Amino acid sequence: MASPTSRLLELLELLQARPLTTGREIADRLGIDARTVRRYVGVLRELGIPIEGQRGVGGGYRIRPGYRLPPLMLGDDEAVAVVLGLLATRESDPDGASDAVAGALAKINRVLPSTLRRQVEALEETLDFTASKGSAPADAALVLLLADAVRRRRRLHTAYRSFSGEESERELSPYGLVVHSGCWYIVAHDHKRDDLRTFRVDRMWRTALAEGAFVPSPDGFDAVAHLTRSLASVPARWQIEVLLDLPVDEAVRRIPAALAELVDDPGGTLLRTRANSLDWMATVLAGLGCSFTIRRPEELRASLRSLAERLAAQA
Repeated sequence: MASPTSRLLELLELLQARPLTTGREIADRLGIDARTVRRYVGVLRELGIPIEGQRGVGGGYRIRPGYRLPPLMLGDDEAVAVVLGLLATRESDPDGASDAVAGALAKINRVLPSTLRRQVEALEETLDFTASKGSAPADAALVLLLADAVRRRRRLHTAYRSFSGEESERELSPYGLVVHSGCWYIVAHDHKRDDLRTFRVDRMWRTALAEGAFVPSPDGFDAVAHLTRSLASVPARWQIEVLLDLPVDEAVRRIPAALAELVDDPGGTLLRTRANSLDWMATVLAGLGCSFTIRRPEELRASLRSLAERLAAQA
């Protein structure tokens, strides 16, 4: 059973969401009688919330026009953590959680300070996930800035450190913010290289909005698809090609796009990827549950034989 406090909060939410609410609608929504409705309205008035009552046909209760509740004092880190959790919930259960998430986000946005509300709304609109969910970023203020730039199509200047440790200054037109395996990425047009690039957010610093023309994204551009293709082609020690005895649609279901490039082939599906560990690649292939033919490298065969021997010894 709902407590009086939770009913008060639900009443307050109801009055904020509608220009006018009848006593009967309140009673039905909260599961209380008309006398209790009047008592709850009185409690909110004692708390300083200006609720007006209108009698007669078409009457009801409303919060005085122009009144705003005090802002919800969330820091950048807290706001990003809350929104990330809600969006991840919606992503994992798009049918069951969609309405609940939308309602929660609407409530949060109504009581955030205006600047933070704009940034949080930008994060809601621009953030995407790959199949693997993520965690809160180390620098929430930077994430909010990036999301705002994506939403408003603003150019960015940033310092960036590559995987190899090389530092550079970049001018970016950002297209999408994506979370993958606990890491945050920004997909953008790199003005210095005049090409689409993917950047790890945790390797960016001194990031700020910049002057200059924003380069629009290509028609139909999908930031998640671009990121997964980029990750699959990251340089590594071994270049691998394996022909899978699977139709390409089935291979796509079994193998994440970020792991490998999958190409339809007369003999099945050609898997192309790069890896630093052939032993790891051997375990991936063994787990697919299909026949396959190794095209390169020859050293992968030895890793597969070694894996088979270890499994046989354990059995």
